[in-house]
Amino acid sequence: MIRSLLVANRAEIARRIVRTCRDLGIATVAVHSDADAGAPHAYEADTAVRLPGDAPADTYLRGDLLVRAALAAGADAVHPGYGFLSEHADFARAVRDAGLVWVGPPPEAMEAMASKTRAKEIMRKAGVPLLDAIDPAEATADDLPLLVKAAAGGGGRGMRVVRELAALPAELDSARAEAASAFGDGEIFVEPYMEGARHVEVQVFADTHGTVWTLGTRDCSLQRRHQKVIEEAPAPGLDEELRRTLAESAADAARAIGYEGAGTVEFLVSPAGRAYFLEMNTRLQVEHPVTEETYGLDLVALQLRIAEGEPLDAEPPAPRGHAVEARLYAEDPARDWRPQTGILHRLDIPGLRVDSGPGDGDAIGVHYDPMLAKVIAVAPTRAEAVRRLAHGLERARIHGPVTNRELLVRALRHPEFAAARMDTGFLERHLAELTAAAPDDDAAASLAALAALAAALADAARRPGTANATVAGRLGGWRNVPSQPQSRSYRAEPGGTEHQVRYRRTRDGLHAEDFPDVRVLAAGAESVVLDVAGVRRTFEVTAHGDRRYVDTPQGGFVFTALPRFPDPTARTEPGSLLAPMPGTVVRIAEVAVGDRVEAGAPLLWLEAMKMEHRVTAPAAGVLTALHATTGRQVEVGALLAVVAAGE
Repeated sequence: MIRSLLVANRAEIARRIVRTCRDLGIATVAVHSDADAGAPHAYEADTAVRLPGDAPADTYLRGDLLVRAALAAGADAVHPGYGFLSEHADFARAVRDAGLVWVGPPPEAMEAMASKTRAKEIMRKAGVPLLDAIDPAEATADDLPLLVKAAAGGGGRGMRVVRELAALPAELDSARAEAASAFGDGEIFVEPYMEGARHVEVQVFADTHGTVWTLGTRDCSLQRRHQKVIEEAPAPGLDEELRRTLAESAADAARAIGYEGAGTVEFLVSPAGRAYFLEMNTRLQVEHPVTEETYGLDLVALQLRIAEGEPLDAEPPAPRGHAVEARLYAEDPARDWRPQTGILHRLDIPGLRVDSGPGDGDAIGVHYDPMLAKVIAVAPTRAEAVRRLAHGLERARIHGPVTNRELLVRALRHPEFAAARMDTGFLERHLAELTAAAPDDDAAASLAALAALAAALADAARRPGTANATVAGRLGGWRNVPSQPQSRSYRAEPGGTEHQVRYRRTRDGLHAEDFPDVRVLAAGAESVVLDVAGVRRTFEVTAHGDRRYVDTPQGGFVFTALPRFPDPTARTEPGSLLAPMPGTVVRIAEVAVGDRVEAGAPLLWLEAMKMEHRVTAPAAGVLTALHATTGRQVEVGALLAVVAAGE
């Protein structure tokens, strides 16, 4: 029996494992980097061990430190979670060699699936259907489009879609470089890219007594940069023959490598309904909650029982209902999915299952994945589950960095998704409409800005003994000639649209000059009630510094309160290329100062939050300065290069 478990991971999955251990009566040991010293997972475990440093390579990817931490804390088992070292056979062996229980598959099974090229050879012998690899040296136009993939690792790293043969050599080099940087292995391979395909996977469980379960299907087709965003179970729209083929192929894959524990066999399903083996993840998946909700199982508890040698029942329980999961990321989809950093002041999503990593007040940094939480809805039917999830996300209170919340809501309500006509290109194909301003967004944002103003004035008026309690502070600049209205300006985030609210303070209360059909019924520092053409609407307003977060039943708005007089020093020289996010310079293009570059040409690559981001020339011209160097850590706004217009 496992008495004490070290969780060799962080954030959401670490908290998830600790929660199950608490239910099972198992003591827990957390590990944390210096950046995670105040993270929730480090405090929710019974004990915690520091891993000195911030970067994953110095902390969560150090198997020797993790084993030493388990022994020092008196743990007798290790659960790797997902990511980091969860699929590293050498780490599993090191855990076992130290006399600890490894909560995962045998190292030999992990090695068999570690390389996608070797995995496909094994699956071919086992009779599992798969796509044939293509020799890039012999690729022709008839083979297009092509998919370049890293043989090791996952998460979309080292993956490129190639639609022109002329671009293939450069994409091969780029994929090799990224794969080597991310996984320490630059091996890549090429296969056909299947347009319009769905990503469908099967959850498998195998015990040490020869029993193999397949727990239905999951559809994970909604992806950005080959990383999953929305998942659901069961995968909709599959006929019974295809479901049977997927289940049998997944079971064959598990038996072929002597699998034990939790694993996922992933497939591409063509528009014609044919399934092809993609890869096998020898660990628990991020999207496991949708399977838990439809089968009524705790998959982490199952992992622990299998590690203790308990047998599975002959057959798994029957599924019921439908579950949908959305990954809430700190990122801006409208700006090339740019990751965001800052303080997460509040994360409140009532009525749904929320598996989150950071908590209120935690800092979102640059070292780790930008996922804030997984939000899961379950209902008797798919339509109800999708509606519940969209509604819950829309009403969520998320105060802090920019997130993909609005994109998630719109994607869930998109007609194609509602009809289950999605594929892996869905988000790329619809990104413009999913991130564009809706026709009534501007009017709704203006009302929210008015609510922010009313709350700010109410807050200033109720705080005696402060500068805001002066007449000028209360009224926003007092005048003895009431001929002109006063005004305050708010910039909507992240779009940058400015909303100016002109107002007067009279004996009858606050009157907004540009809102003739709006009356302020009540105004407090945190809640404002407006009558809009006879319809009463309530706005919850929260202030953090110069930011105003306005939450409504129809969604949330974020504003920056602008100063009356802008800072004249806040200027950037023309042609300056600034870091769009904090991160590390991992590669620099083969350019030198004095070279001419074209607009959009890649100059360097930044790595932030486990993703590579290409930084391009802002305009055509001459590269007159290059301040970036490989390995340099940069903050947002740091000067990277200067491109002077002209010859």
